[in-house]
Amino acid sequence: MKDGFLKVAAATPEIRVADPAYNARAICACLDECEKQGAKLVVLPELCLTGYTCSDLFLQDRLLEAAKEGLRQVAAHTKGRDALVFLGLPLEVDEKLYNVAAAVSDGEILAFIPKRNIPNYAEFYEARHFTAGSGAVRTIAFDGKELPFGGNILFSCENMQGLTVGCEICEDVWAADTPSTAHALAGATVIVNLSASDETVGKDEYRQSLLKATSARLLCGYVFASAGEGESTQDLVFSGHNMILENGVLLACAGRFSNETIFSELDISRLRHERRRMTTMPAARAEGYLRIPFCLRTGQTALTRKYASMPFVPSEEGLRSRRCEDILAIQSCGLKKRLSHTGSRAAVVGVSGGLDSALALLVTARAFDMLGLERAGILAVTMPCFGTTSRTHDNACKLAKALGATLREVNIREAVSVHFRDIGQNPEVHDVTYENGQARERTQVLMDLANQNGGLVIGTGDMSELALGWATYNGDHMSMYGVNAGVPKTLVRHLVKYYADTCHDNELEKVLLDVLDTPVSPELLPPVEGVISQKTEDLVGPYELHDFFLYYMLRCGFSPAKIYRIAQESFAGLYEAKTILKWLKVFYKRFFAQQFKRSCLPDGPKVGSVAVSPRGDLRMPSDASVAAWQSELESL
Repeated sequence: MKDGFLKVAAATPEIRVADPAYNARAICACLDECEKQGAKLVVLPELCLTGYTCSDLFLQDRLLEAAKEGLRQVAAHTKGRDALVFLGLPLEVDEKLYNVAAAVSDGEILAFIPKRNIPNYAEFYEARHFTAGSGAVRTIAFDGKELPFGGNILFSCENMQGLTVGCEICEDVWAADTPSTAHALAGATVIVNLSASDETVGKDEYRQSLLKATSARLLCGYVFASAGEGESTQDLVFSGHNMILENGVLLACAGRFSNETIFSELDISRLRHERRRMTTMPAARAEGYLRIPFCLRTGQTALTRKYASMPFVPSEEGLRSRRCEDILAIQSCGLKKRLSHTGSRAAVVGVSGGLDSALALLVTARAFDMLGLERAGILAVTMPCFGTTSRTHDNACKLAKALGATLREVNIREAVSVHFRDIGQNPEVHDVTYENGQARERTQVLMDLANQNGGLVIGTGDMSELALGWATYNGDHMSMYGVNAGVPKTLVRHLVKYYADTCHDNELEKVLLDVLDTPVSPELLPPVEGVISQKTEDLVGPYELHDFFLYYMLRCGFSPAKIYRIAQESFAGLYEAKTILKWLKVFYKRFFAQQFKRSCLPDGPKVGSVAVSPRGDLRMPSDASVAAWQSELESL
């Protein structure tokens, strides 16, 4: 439960139809397995105490009594165990039969939730036996106690902030007006569904897409447990298609036809963050709802779910290619509009032979193609100075030639040397003035060339550099349209690789592959024996770590301690814990200190769910203190 994680389980016991005593024992065995795995919330299928396929046997008094006996047995088995359990049974109330979920914890039955939407079409004939429940909550007598009965019931954990559980049963989630919608609006962060969804061809795909959409729309965790082997196969077959989902993401899925118990961890704190962030999610209104408290023992939850080490880059190749095409289209269309709106028929791009400028030049070429403009109107400017190597210089020239841009070389050594003389800068002192003087001179050249040619300066800096402030203020920090401003460094590499793989131009592919193989560097310090001496990742840290930190801080709202924890899991075997912590401290320090650069960024297109534009996703004061975050980092 530490860091907001809750271990949950969806279990399908192998039952016998119409044998509640046997089924209760099978359920208890499932609960034993779940306890060993540390599950705090366990969901079992619809009518699992009797079997869903009892048909007219549901009208037999003996079956109904045996089901209640089985429920008592399961409830007793939960005594002293640290879990909230949901299981299904038929229950007679006022001479009507209801399909209900019983909520059980620590030996006690907490409440009964009736199914509201009773299917009576196609293969389903539930209305023959069951009455539809309602949201209204009342009490019913059970074993000498008055227990809540009704749909509008939420279970709130008293010692885990934000953990509130709502329940619906099978068809309820297929209905137009789902109980889960009302539950979420009343404050439920987790929905459980006890189901007996039979298997037909293609139904598993629809079922999964439905639950993904439901959990995404409601910003909730969703635990779905379905009937499986043991049900009657007289007319239907059940596959035990259990699923655990969180905000549109499938965390765990059972192999069908296997009666598999699945486990994962819901991130309750992340769900709370999403609801705070989404202003269209209204504040919880629990009028008409009964809240039932329960407690769980606190402790650190062992994680089985995986956090992508490169959250900006899809791991599946096909999806990654589609994503790359989408991003290139967004960048190009954004620039196309800006060129069209300003009446510009020229664009100026500073090309260094590195990844970022290569991507900016590729995007500019696409935009020109969209506008029907000759690529010769793209002025690709290489500006060698003290740190330029022959490799990067040659790649810049080859790239401009391969794309049909107009190449212009402006050697800035003399201009920078004169500037150093004017301000009294010793050229042998390789300090920040030495480096930034070159960067600002390059920007001045680009701006003036844009004026000469009636064009726009296209920015090359990426989002990772902006997050770290790894840009010279009023140098490469500035442009007239920053096409890469929404693209993190880890994704830039894949975009360039995708372009190389799909351009069908041998010369262009060759130069792009060499650019990909070149170390990331601003090249502002003299090379050593012709080799790049200033490697960015040696100075500020690995971009794959910084992009990981950036995503989980901005997109998910994770604390430094939580980011550190999941980073150790995600980069196990690649980075030691002390290395991760070192660069995490650097990240927070730079992110807060460099906000003033992001506060005055040029326009540029947002391409993903994380962005640092001061006019869009990141409204942050330039003088905000990092102290609260640093204090947590120092405690790690």
